[in-house]
Amino acid sequence: MDIRDFSKAKRIVIKLGTNVLRNESGEASLPRLYSYIEDISTLVKSGKEVLIITSGAVGFGRKKINVEKSDDIVLKQACAAIGQSKLMSIYENGFDSYGITIAQVLLTEDDFANRKRYLNLRNTLNRLLELGVVPIINQNDTVSTFELETLYTDALVSFADNDKLSALVASEMDADLLLILSDVNGLYDCNPKDNPNAKIIPVVNDVTEEIMNLANGVSAGGRGGMKTKLEAAKVVTRFGGRMIIANGKLPNVIKEVFTGKELGTIFLPADDKLTGKKCWICYATNIIGKIKINNGAKKALAEETSSLLPIGITTIIHEFKKGDVVSILDEEDKEFARGISNYSSDDCKKIMGRHSDDILQILGYKNYDAVITRDNITIL
Repeated sequence: MDIRDFSKAKRIVIKLGTNVLRNESGEASLPRLYSYIEDISTLVKSGKEVLIITSGAVGFGRKKINVEKSDDIVLKQACAAIGQSKLMSIYENGFDSYGITIAQVLLTEDDFANRKRYLNLRNTLNRLLELGVVPIINQNDTVSTFELETLYTDALVSFADNDKLSALVASEMDADLLLILSDVNGLYDCNPKDNPNAKIIPVVNDVTEEIMNLANGVSAGGRGGMKTKLEAAKVVTRFGGRMIIANGKLPNVIKEVFTGKELGTIFLPADDKLTGKKCWICYATNIIGKIKINNGAKKALAEETSSLLPIGITTIIHEFKKGDVVSILDEEDKEFARGISNYSSDDCKKIMGRHSDDILQILGYKNYDAVITRDNITIL
């Protein structure tokens, strides 16, 4: 099968980065935006389902009130509120001219980290697609404050940029393709700013540590960069989808991609495909609590032959509740897995290092023999 043949791709997620939505002066690039809208409308009318992940709200808001970029979180949130309405008005006017209805969907980390909200979001997006509507999705920067609210600096958030958000949406919706349009041509074999002989890598079969090391810096005007795009590729390929990074400033880039032209870098599905639930455990949750285990327990988990029993636990880090997803660390404090805990952090501290037969006597109740059962563990 031609890896760039998307004729059978039914569901597509397209992520539009801040830098491709703006012109050199920082204003909305209307010709480029309307070109995207025209090509996406063509896809929808051909029977494909398209979800758009859009950046640009903060940048448009800053331009509207003549504010320079700063690290002030509250100012950023205010700019997002101002710029979001401008952004949506462009999409509304553009798609309306092609007779296509759109829907605004603003998301925070908790919409993914909370399993019930995650499933409800999927149901809502599925219904919108059934109705022929194009969801326009953005991070809700006006209210998203996870990084301010958490008590722990080493907490892991489900997403902090639209690259990761687009991958989570693609995963949740079982998309066939995630197309990320940025101001770069794709993934290079070395930094093109330092080496004029740098070459595009057209195909990536596996997002290895070597591939991750090719990432450099953060994009001007946005929060992402090649690193966040490669992290997105990890998510997409592990649930069995394909992903392309292409230059969104190229003329008719969306149309060119869907005619099979070799543009940018394509990432192919991984061999070790995850189920929907395991993908959610691995990538879509906010992680605060951590469980450190000994090498014997790690070996049993890594070989996928065992649940995590209390006898293998050596340390409990931070607080968590029963049902929370926690990070699983080895003896060198390296995270290698995640899982849903059957017990709270307080109870885990009481039973760690003990046999499962002792749980009832120690706690006065017993939900499971294992702190985390095999089906609720994902190896990273």
